Amino acid sequence: MRFAVGLTVVVCFLLAVPRAEAQKKSQPVRMGCGTMTFDTVPGWGMREDGSSPLGPTHGGVVIDKAGHIYCSANQGVFVFSPEGKVVHTFLGKDFTELHDMEIRQEEGGEFIYGARNNAAEGVKFDASSGTIVLRLKYPEESGLGLKPNEFKPTAITVAPNGDIFLSNGYASNHIFKYNKQGKYLMHFGAKGNGLKEFNTAHGMTIDTRYDPPRLLVCDRNHEPKGRLLHYSLEGEFIEEVITGLGMPTSASVFGDYVSVPDLHGRLVILDKNNTIMAVLGHNPDPAKRVNFNIPQDQWIEGVFSGTHGSYWDKDGNLYVQDWNVSGRLTKLVRVKP
Repeated sequence: MRFAVGLTVVVCFLLAVPRAEAQKKSQPVRMGCGTMTFDTVPGWGMREDGSSPLGPTHGGVVIDKAGHIYCSANQGVFVFSPEGKVVHTFLGKDFTELHDMEIRQEEGGEFIYGARNNAAEGVKFDASSGTIVLRLKYPEESGLGLKPNEFKPTAITVAPNGDIFLSNGYASNHIFKYNKQGKYLMHFGAKGNGLKEFNTAHGMTIDTRYDPPRLLVCDRNHEPKGRLLHYSLEGEFIEEVITGLGMPTSASVFGDYVSVPDLHGRLVILDKNNTIMAVLGHNPDPAKRVNFNIPQDQWIEGVFSGTHGSYWDKDGNLYVQDWNVSGRLTKLVRVKP
């Protein structure tokens, strides 16, 4: 099931260029099309003075059963209410620079799994208390002989049975599999540009659109352009899902749909056939794509600059995080037909 991005597969490609009457940040911007139409919520998640509480962002977003939104920033994890107020934070050395997160309901509560690239580990902590209950270090028993600076995890996800997948996307590009107790089981993949290789295995999730579920991997820097891949939960290559995605950074599944942030300042939504249904927040300015250094006073409502993380709430609304020096998290409310 391989698709190349182009007019032959695009059901709707609507750029998020603000309407003339919606240029001001105080006005919402409508983007998308059809069943995937959204309105921005200007000022969502900001302090009373209009500034972002996050600081630099280079991470992800998850949502718990109560509807609280967890956003990882360089300095820690910020927990927002659906209305955009910070209700809790997890700060300190254990929560810095969580590059990717996954949340899971388990016996004993909800737990967040995180990939900490600069700390060279994966972690699991209680979503309520912040208590660290598991650390995943480089498994020496893998026999790969990686040096300390060659283990920089970028993504983490958890199989239905509790097995944990940790991608070494900023280094060797192997994907390591552990059991739920953190015991190393196996690894697969390798760095390269071949069909079954990864050139920055940057993000991944369990693709529950299929039975049995599959591992969906974002091969961000594959040449000539990024792509998505399917692997079995046993580490076997299944297929190249879609190519030509720019720089896909992560993936979040909602029913039959998956949202895929592209670092080129847009978010792509695919259906179960992996046909593009909508493109949100497209940035028309090449100088402001893949650009961390866009300060808040240069943000444009409805236009992204370095889309890095996304997550759906139970109502199909989306929360999108930019890789950004000022710390940007956008709420998109799905428009009901």
